Amino acid sequence: MANRGYDVVVDVDDHEASLGDLGHTDLQEDLEFHHSNFNDPTYPSKIPPSSTQNPSSTAPSSKRYLWTLSFYAQYFDVDTTAVLHRCFSALLPLPRRQPFLDTLDGNPDLYGPFWIATTVVFILFLTGTISQYLASHHDKAFVYNFKLLSGAAGLVYGYTAFVPVGLWGALKWFSKNNVPGEGNINLVECWALYGYANVIWIPVAVISWSPIAILNYVFVAVGFAVSAAFLTRNLWPVVSVTEAKVSRGLVLAVVGLHAGLAIAIKFLFFA
Repeated sequence: MANRGYDVVVDVDDHEASLGDLGHTDLQEDLEFHHSNFNDPTYPSKIPPSSTQNPSSTAPSSKRYLWTLSFYAQYFDVDTTAVLHRCFSALLPLPRRQPFLDTLDGNPDLYGPFWIATTVVFILFLTGTISQYLASHHDKAFVYNFKLLSGAAGLVYGYTAFVPVGLWGALKWFSKNNVPGEGNINLVECWALYGYANVIWIPVAVISWSPIAILNYVFVAVGFAVSAAFLTRNLWPVVSVTEAKVSRGLVLAVVGLHAGLAIAIKFLFFA
């Protein structure tokens, strides 16, 4: 009947349906045939079009832009256990330990580097003030030198922020002809590497207020040796993808700048 343009409407008596007596239904009386109007273009659709929008069109974008808070929040999304593990890796850069960049596991953070640098700044100011007090003449009132605080902030924050930018730019320039993915390090990883390298200066600054000059030299030298070994061990696989002459030059530059930081700490705060 569908080929002849009919649809079927079945009218079943409610009382008979409830008794289950459908076998006595009179088809002549209970079946009505009407001309089908399904093919009529003006006939409304049986299933209205869905008003649900495409989920992909309403889903929030996963992109993070430089001017949004979420862009920076992703680099502070790290737990205390991870920060302590990274600090321990920086304090003991043993040859058999896992490389520091591997411990980042693709999630470099700026939380640890920021608070490590801030701690170093305040401890340098505190112990530098103690060192000046011990070396001062006690017959005069001691005056706090707050230039130590601004000097510590400029030295530590400046070194930790700008030296990694220069290193990252040099690596980008000298390794631009290499195979993509070989020895690559991004800017945040450079910041994390240098930031965690500063953790050794916390114990060094705590014990370097001694009036015995030779001890202060030894403590600062140990801090330089540990942090320089940490930096060179983790940067060598990255810089080695460049030419041999360039690799040696970059490593010497890293060690030389780090030696400058150690000398500045010694003579600005523990002279």
